[in-house]
Amino acid sequence: MPLRLGVVSYLNAVPLVHGLEADPRFSLVRDVPSRIAERLHAGEIDLGMIPSVEYAAGDYAIVPGIAIASRGPVRSVNVFHRRRLDSVRRVALDASSRTSVALAKILLRERLGHDPEYVSMGPPVEDMLASADAALVIGDPALYFRGEAERLDLGEEWQARTGRPFVFAFWAGRPGAVDEAVVVRLQQALRAGQGAFSQIAAQYNGLGAGRGPESEAYLRRNIVYDLGEEELSGLREFYRRARSLGLIDRVPELRFHGHR
Repeated sequence: MPLRLGVVSYLNAVPLVHGLEADPRFSLVRDVPSRIAERLHAGEIDLGMIPSVEYAAGDYAIVPGIAIASRGPVRSVNVFHRRRLDSVRRVALDASSRTSVALAKILLRERLGHDPEYVSMGPPVEDMLASADAALVIGDPALYFRGEAERLDLGEEWQARTGRPFVFAFWAGRPGAVDEAVVVRLQQALRAGQGAFSQIAAQYNGLGAGRGPESEAYLRRNIVYDLGEEELSGLREFYRRARSLGLIDRVPELRFHGHR
């Protein structure tokens, strides 16, 4: 039976599974990040590219060396606003990723000195901004939005405040769900995907279809696919801050499939 992989349906996830569609050892399930996490929690998939905050909610281990992260501006996780940020009182949250929601709450608390009112509401961005002073938007809808609004890039804001990378997502599953051979295959797929950025960007048929150069620049300059010591330091800091605000119940121990 193929290993069921839950993968995010955004441009930044495409390099992670490059070539795996044709590999009979894997069956790919695509969805938004929050649904991938729900499928993993429910046992509907074996391994998921889950929002990092979801790791604190289950008994999981991480595939080493692979992440969706940033070391500065990420461009695809933004708080859009049309009034001064310090006057924002109501924020619409795209609940597609609970990590980005937690990150927004952490950074806005630090930036504003208090918690604004939050409402859950998905894109389009224009509808969100018609109902609130600001809108947290993630993924392709954030990356390719060209409307009239200022943006607070949460990857950039996190790096400025902590000096550390931010880890948005990584492969995780129950301990023992994958063996060393699967870990190696996933690492190989990522390396192949990184070598095919131009092709991936040119052929992408999602929201950014036809924007090959822009999409390629995003993959090369904004997304970090490593899960190294600096990224792990940023991840631990995120868990610490999320716990201090009551956004997660515990600061989880980081455990890994196979050998690090």
